[in-house]
Amino acid sequence: MTDADAARDPEELPAEIRESVPTWDDEYFDRVSDRLMFSYDLERDRAVRGERFDLYGELRMLTQKQFFHPALSYADHEAEEYLFARRTDRPTVADLEALVELGHDLADDWITADEEHYETKFTFVLVAEAVPEDVASYVEGFRDRTLLKYGYYGHYEVNLVVVAPGDERAVASEQADVANAFALWGDLEPEPEGFLSRFAKRFWT
Repeated sequence: MTDADAARDPEELPAEIRESVPTWDDEYFDRVSDRLMFSYDLERDRAVRGERFDLYGELRMLTQKQFFHPALSYADHEAEEYLFARRTDRPTVADLEALVELGHDLADDWITADEEHYETKFTFVLVAEAVPEDVASYVEGFRDRTLLKYGYYGHYEVNLVVVAPGDERAVASEQADVANAFALWGDLEPEPEGFLSRFAKRFWT
C-alpha cells in the first residue's frame, strides 16, 4: 500500500470493481476501504478461527522472469498479504499477543510452502479510542519473520497496527506498510521503499 494509492480517487476504478467493494456501517472503515480497494480484495464481517474482524482484505501477486517470450517463463514467485482489522474498546498487549498467535496458526493452515512461495504477510489492525503507551511500545518494537525450510520456501511475517482515529495517532510494526491507509488524517512517516517496490526490485531485475 503506497502513498500514491492512498491519494487516488475511487472513481478511477471501473464501475464493476467499485460495486464489488462492500459498504460498512462505519464511516471510518468506509473511508479506509476507499484507499485499500486499489490493491486488496475486500470483505466485511469475516470470522477466522472464532475471531471476528470488521474488515478483511487479500493482496496477491505473482511475478515471473521471461526468456524472450512470455510463454517461456521461469522463476515464478508468489507474494500474498492477508489483512484483518477490527474495532476494540481498549487494546492490550495480551490482545496483540493473541493476534500474533493467530497469525502463526493461519500460516500453518494457509501457506503452501514450496519453491514458488516468496512471502506471505498477516497484518492485524486494531482501531481504538486511544493507544496505551505499553501497546505503542510493543507494536513499534515488534518484528516477527519466519523462514520456511531455511528460506528455501520463502518466509512469512506477522505485522501489527493500532490506530486511534480520534487522537489522530497510529503505531505500526516495522513491515506494516498498509498502516498508511488507516491514518486518514495524514500518512505515517513513509518507509524508504514500500513492499511492492522492494518485491519488484527483488524479482523484476
